[in-house]
Amino acid sequence: MRVFVAGGSGVLGRRLVPQLVARGHQVTATTTSAAKLGLLAQLGADGLVMDGLDAESVREAVAQARPEVIVHQMTAISPAHAGKPDFKRMDKWFAITNRLRTEGTDHLLAAAEAVGVSHVVAQGYASWNGIREGGWVKTEEDPLDLMQGTAAQAGMEAMRHVEDVVLKADGAVLRYGGFYGPDAIDDQVELVRKRQFPLIGRATGHCSWVHLDDAASATVLAVEQKARGVFNIVDDEPAPAGEWLPYLAACAGAKRPMRVPKWLARLLAGEQAVVMMTEGRGFSNAKAKRELGWELRYPSWRQGFKEELA
Repeated sequence: MRVFVAGGSGVLGRRLVPQLVARGHQVTATTTSAAKLGLLAQLGADGLVMDGLDAESVREAVAQARPEVIVHQMTAISPAHAGKPDFKRMDKWFAITNRLRTEGTDHLLAAAEAVGVSHVVAQGYASWNGIREGGWVKTEEDPLDLMQGTAAQAGMEAMRHVEDVVLKADGAVLRYGGFYGPDAIDDQVELVRKRQFPLIGRATGHCSWVHLDDAASATVLAVEQKARGVFNIVDDEPAPAGEWLPYLAACAGAKRPMRVPKWLARLLAGEQAVVMMTEGRGFSNAKAKRELGWELRYPSWRQGFKEELA
């Protein structure tokens, strides 16, 4: 198929494009920087410079590629775009990404309709943000937590917008877990090594992870099967922060993370960090494995962290 990957030079796009090409698809991938067109060519894609926040730029790029499927992977989370991670000011850290997930999604869907693209697959999120009630592991039937009253609320509402409009267009939203893999968690590992990523309270909040290569393989399946609906794209082992963070530190050769009380963490990192570490809910991948036939190369972050940081 002709596949259009918006955000093809991003951290997931760089793993996704080669997998699509290897499966015989003709890929057009976009970047915001002409300097990255050579990288996209090396990955096997036809590269285009596109501004996801400019409706005309999106329309022209999609019209030129005339794809059968659009894959929305546009974000601006990397330090080059968003600066250093800042949990206390998530609204500012994710400001451009939130616009890409609202305005950018709308532009892509409008371009898809104009050109007659029949299928859209978009990036969602399912790491620690399941509704904070009931058990620790959530399915696609459970609502996401909008984190009302915190700096993360704008980002959670942007994710809800993606789901609302893409599902209305009969597309698929892949709720990816926390990414790790090449270039994905370098900033977090740096904080761990500096002992600036502490455990908070009892650290019982759960999180789901997924290796970039597994996230990419699930995306290929969703494209090829023209999947519809929501899928949690996470590994087999949602786990509390009290387990995965010390393990990440050990794999990184760092000292065990310090532990701070919730009141202090709230002052230093904000309410969202406290919720993530103490109340967060992870996710089940049963639907994606059952309906997409998805098989993970890294079923657990335990294996993945160890290999990544070896």
